[in-house]
Amino acid sequence: MKIGFIGLGVMGRPMAGHLIDAGHTLSLHRVKEVSRPLVDRGASQASSAAQAAAQSDVVILMLPDTPDVETVLFGAGGVAEGLSPGKLVIDMSSISPIATKDFARKIKERGCSYLDAPVSGGEVGARNAALTIMVGGEEEAYRRALPLFEKMGKNITLVGGAGDGQTAKVANQIIVGLTIEAVAEALLFARKAGADPAKVRQALMGGFASSRILELHGERMINSTFDPGFRIALHRKDMALAVESARALELALPNVAMVQQMMNAAVALGDGDKDHSALIRTLETLAGVPHT
Repeated sequence: MKIGFIGLGVMGRPMAGHLIDAGHTLSLHRVKEVSRPLVDRGASQASSAAQAAAQSDVVILMLPDTPDVETVLFGAGGVAEGLSPGKLVIDMSSISPIATKDFARKIKERGCSYLDAPVSGGEVGARNAALTIMVGGEEEAYRRALPLFEKMGKNITLVGGAGDGQTAKVANQIIVGLTIEAVAEALLFARKAGADPAKVRQALMGGFASSRILELHGERMINSTFDPGFRIALHRKDMALAVESARALELALPNVAMVQQMMNAAVALGDGDKDHSALIRTLETLAGVPHT
């Protein structure tokens, strides 16, 4: 396929690379020096998002936040200007489910299809083409995009209509965020009580408290290895999406709000660019416990 790819960050670069390796023709916008190897591997550079869309049958976005997606889609020189009927837009960013429904409607009015397909799995999942991909949109568009998704991920699910992929991603981030905070509290409690957190984690891994987060992020917390991974600042954005969506739905999510505030504190303490497992450092600061 001819694919326009916009958003060549930590996740987007390996995702685009897998599509190149699969033989697809990529037109890239926003190519920086770190993305230059993708051009060396055969991708071309587009001067604007509109040009990338005009040269492609499918346009994929992998951007940081809702305003970025809106600007790239509908701003001056945006994707919408380069669309013609029959094209497919796939937003793989993690953004607002409510805004996504509006974006999908506007793209559909132009005679094109739209999928929201946020991912989970972090940089490692992107590099290994092992991402979990949660898709919202029409089944026909999903079937058209599935061969592309299969080059980037393993667990691929059509959740429902427009916006439902983003809803699933917010739900994912709620579970991950709250579980990281719970693991951090448990290991800090163990340390403050005089037990060896590593031994406590080892014991818990054999019981009902066992989880992937206790396994991976618990080890990061014990060893203080906080290279992302997935940055606290980005997870804070996702928790804010959950809080904002809950407000729109008139829904109480008290623990989500609490963890968002903890992440606000982590960013204020200078830990925003650390892996989200570094949330334990915020709890250590509150407890007056030195960082290891």
